[in-house]
Amino acid sequence: MTDQLDESVRYLLDISNRSNTRPLETGTPRQARIDYNAGFPVLQGVREAVVSVEDRQISGPDGLITLRIYRGIGAPSKDGPGLLYLHGGGWVIGNLDSHDEICRWFANLAECTVICPDYRLAPEHKFPAGLTDCAAALAFMAKSATDFGVDARRIAVAGDSAGGNLAAVLALMSRSDAAPRLAAQLLIYPNTDATQTADSYRRYGTGFGLTTTAMKWFRDHYVRTAADIVDWQVSPLLAESTAGAAPAFIATAGYDILMDEGTAYAARLREDGVRVISRHWPGQIHGFVSMGKFIPAARLAIQEAAAAWRSFEGTPD
Repeated sequence: MTDQLDESVRYLLDISNRSNTRPLETGTPRQARIDYNAGFPVLQGVREAVVSVEDRQISGPDGLITLRIYRGIGAPSKDGPGLLYLHGGGWVIGNLDSHDEICRWFANLAECTVICPDYRLAPEHKFPAGLTDCAAALAFMAKSATDFGVDARRIAVAGDSAGGNLAAVLALMSRSDAAPRLAAQLLIYPNTDATQTADSYRRYGTGFGLTTTAMKWFRDHYVRTAADIVDWQVSPLLAESTAGAAPAFIATAGYDILMDEGTAYAARLREDGVRVISRHWPGQIHGFVSMGKFIPAARLAIQEAAAAWRSFEGTPD
């Protein structure tokens, strides 16, 4: 029932409905990026101070990749935790600035070093280009861990929405030589099933921000062919097995078309013997963690993700 919507969410949805903003999926990807870049600063609060922020370029398999590196307040000078954060945006939009707030929260709340890659976006660079960049960033982070004061055994991966999809896939890849081993995967309303058949697509397909039409537009720009949709590297829920993946924190939102597949992925991991901590935010919508100016639960969700990560390491919350 919509009367369970968080009041801050209701306020933002009312503003959006009155503004008659053009849906992203009615324009080109280029125009969607322009509109998104104009809108996200309105939703995010004042940037938290961290010890340092640095942009750096590394060589990837297909060219240079820009990384943004955050050192959080309280992060150890050596053998500390490290986090690879993968931004959301449907594989089509989003950038280092759009998720800067979340990276700063993680850096401080987890007292860690965060690396966020500016991975290639679709449709100019379809699957698996973005995933390849993220895997290269993880390999760089593990290889250079000592330089960042990080223990390579304490590296986790995190992401929201499409970034959560990429993070979940890296966590499956890390079971083999395809990617370095991970200490945790922190997934915020992740996309785990690109078939888009979950019932939450019907229940919350319109009126709550991310729509069914928009999600199909994002997916169809990302995949090369229909065969990619059922590839586990696009739909990790469809993997033959998730056994051996890193412990997971999975956050879901109550009025989100991705809610059911996030819940299903948590259940699948548990069935395969993976430790999972789930957190459901019943009054929230997709993307609420990127709305920190208006929604206090945004930072709290990152705080809970950081606490889950610590618990996986066996340290006090």
